This record gives sequence, C-alpha cells and structure tokens, in this order.
Amino acid sequence: MLAPLLNRSKLALALVVSTGLSAGMMSAQAQVKVPGLLSYSGNIQQAVTEPAPVVTEQPIVGQGTEWEDTFDEGVSSLEQIDFVAPIISKQTTQYMIDAILDYERIALNGGWPEVSTKKVLRIGMRAPAIASLRQRLIVSGDMAQHAGVSEVFDSYVDSAVRRFQLRHGLTPDGVVGRATVIAMNVPVEVRLQQLRTNLERVSALADNVSDTYVNVNIPAARIEVVENGRVRSRHTAVVGKQDRQSPILSSAIYEVNFNPYWTVPVSIIRKDLIPKMQKDPQYLAKNNIHIFDWYGKEKQWQEIDWNTDEATKYRFTQEPGEGNSMGSIRINFNNTHQVYLHDTPEQSLFGEGYRFHSSGCVRVQNVRELVTWLLGSTTPEWTRSRVDATINSGERLDVKMKSRIPLHLSYVTAWALSDGMVHFRDDIYDKDGLYSASVDPLAQASAQ
Repeated sequence: MLAPLLNRSKLALALVVSTGLSAGMMSAQAQVKVPGLLSYSGNIQQAVTEPAPVVTEQPIVGQGTEWEDTFDEGVSSLEQIDFVAPIISKQTTQYMIDAILDYERIALNGGWPEVSTKKVLRIGMRAPAIASLRQRLIVSGDMAQHAGVSEVFDSYVDSAVRRFQLRHGLTPDGVVGRATVIAMNVPVEVRLQQLRTNLERVSALADNVSDTYVNVNIPAARIEVVENGRVRSRHTAVVGKQDRQSPILSSAIYEVNFNPYWTVPVSIIRKDLIPKMQKDPQYLAKNNIHIFDWYGKEKQWQEIDWNTDEATKYRFTQEPGEGNSMGSIRINFNNTHQVYLHDTPEQSLFGEGYRFHSSGCVRVQNVRELVTWLLGSTTPEWTRSRVDATINSGERLDVKMKSRIPLHLSYVTAWALSDGMVHFRDDIYDKDGLYSASVDPLAQASAQ
C-alpha cells in the first residue's frame, strides 16, 4: 500500500545537505554516517541537555510537573480530557503521508539552512545568526513567511522556536541552546527517511490495534491510553536504558498488584545487587530485600560469596512499602522479559527530559489514574477512591482483569498530527538505522 508513495520519495535521496555547528560551539565532532544518504557532524561533548516537555501536543487535564503522591491523588477526572487521535491509528498514517510530501518538497528546494552560532540565542537579542535561524524556522513551517528575515530575535522567533522544540521533545522555552541547534541542523533527508521508516511501523501497528488499548511509545517515553479510538489520557514514562532496553512487543494486561513484592530479576542481581553488596554489605537490609533459596528457605547475606555470581542462584524479594522498586502498583502483562508497568518511589524522574533509566520495565506517571481506568472499565466499583484506599491500607492485593486490555510497547521516532505538526524523537536504541545511538548528541548530552 505504501510502495507507490515511497518510490516517489526516492528523488529526495539524491540531495546531500551538509550541516553542523560553528567552531565556537564544537570542541568535539563526530561524523555520523547515514546509510544511503549522507554524513553530518554533531556536537557530542558540549551539547547541553534540554529536557523533553512535560506538556503535550494537546492540553491534557490532570497532568503537570509535580509527581508526588499528593499531586497524584488530586488529579481531575479523566472525563475532562480533550479527545484526540492516537499516534497508532490510520489517521496518523495519512498525516505522515502528507508530512512526507511536504518534506520531499523541502528537500527538492534545497533543504533548510544551517544554524551556526557561538552563543545561546533568546528573545531580545540581535545577531547575524538569527537571520539563518529565521530562515530555518520558515522553511520547516514553524514560523510564518510574513514574519520575514532579519537579525532580530523577536516574539515571532520566540514562538516559532518553542513550536520547534515541542515537536522535537525539547523543553519549549524559546531559548536556542546547543541541543536545539543540533536538532535544527539534522538534514531534511534524515528526517524524510525517519518519516518513511516510522510510516511503515505505524501502518503495521494501526492495522492490528483494537479500539481500546494502551500504547507505550519508547523513544518518546510517553504512554497513550486509547478508548474507542481516541486518546483518553497520556502519561509520562521512564523506560529502559540503552544497554537495558524496554522490549518492543504486543501483549495484554491481565492483572494489577497493589502494594506488591518485587522479585529481583537475575540480570539485576548480576549487574546491580552484587556490585552494591560488594560496596555496602548492609544494602539488602537497608532496602528490605530478603534472600531465599528455591525451596523457600531464607538465607543470610553472609552465606553468599559476593565476589562470584553465586547470588544469582537465589531468589531476592523486596518487601512492599515505601522504597519498593515497584512503588505501590505493578501492572502485569504476558511477556518473556520479566518486565512490567509499575509505580516508582523515584517520582522526580518524571520531570526529567532524558527518561531512559530503567532496566527494561516501564515506570508510569499518575499510575493510579491508569489503574482506575483499567479496573473500572470492567468493574465499576473500582473507583479512584477505592484505588487510593487500597494503596493506603498497605494490603497486598492481586486483582485479575475481567477483560484483558491490549498493550503495545512500540518504537515510533517520527509521527504527524492533524494540525500539521510533525514530531521527531531521538533514535535512542538505534532502530531507525540512520545513525548510531552511541553517538546521538542528545543522548550523550543527557548522560553527562
């Protein structure tokens, strides 16, 4: 179905646009090879982290920048949320086709100009680099043509920069720093190929999703709850690190655990617990973690040789309560990776832009509202107040879903919306094949 359109797109591949930052902003360069396209340079060592926005494409009631339990308990009813089309939908595939045509036109006209500056740019400034910045924003449709080209950073530029930043998962503060410049200087050919690659992904998923499901978009670290074909809520997420990736899969949610125990996966015992115990033998006690053999007999930490992998032969279980790695809720779905959706005691991570910190599981902001919807969709007596009361009681309770809810952990780094906004996210796991995540400037910046 997509072949005719994608064949029409091949002409854009012949264009080569070189880009980069000025010498004043680039003390270290990395040549990034794009298969079949071109190579371009990106600032790796000096780029400054610009976090992903906590706002969404559409205003969503009940989401903000405070993630403590007190905020979570006071969230407004989901019925107030604006209804919008989900990323995984046939509507999105059409919007992406339109975006590809627009980006082909940009490529055929020579692409967008390089933005080169030795300093951070913001509203009220005057500088020669602002002229190329204005041209860049006009070409990509972030700023209206009638705003014109000058060396002044005015309100037109400020609004356009914020729009650009929002589309690229950067803090929409209107300040043109290193990470924003890097994103602006990604060639149009790369963005075109990113759109083509993700059109195939979204189209394949859209053909197989039901009207109601939960989608975790890993590169965006965002969750969409879809009901009757419309987004009911969005949740910020924390997903797997580059070396401990969240799996891409389709499954179904079948159970919710309140105040759960956490059984530590063998991979985390090996990579985390053993090194921590070598440094601090009281680590397990401080974190309410007990050791059992596979017959259920508890063992003491002194019985294990922590200089070997002996610990991986045993079961490590963390008690429910404050500090439990699962938080107060775990959401189970069928998979072979020992991963879950769950709460977290580290609520501050939801306010970060770089949210790739987990060992594969998905931590969910405002998880109580998600669980209220999951359980309440089939059992009306599961209200938000009952969810809160169950958590506050400290009671261990496992609730089976009366009807399983489809779950997708997807990998979408480019998509388009009905308003014409085209969104891009970093290829954090190097699935697009356009450049290596190991030299991804934004990922490198966030790691520093």
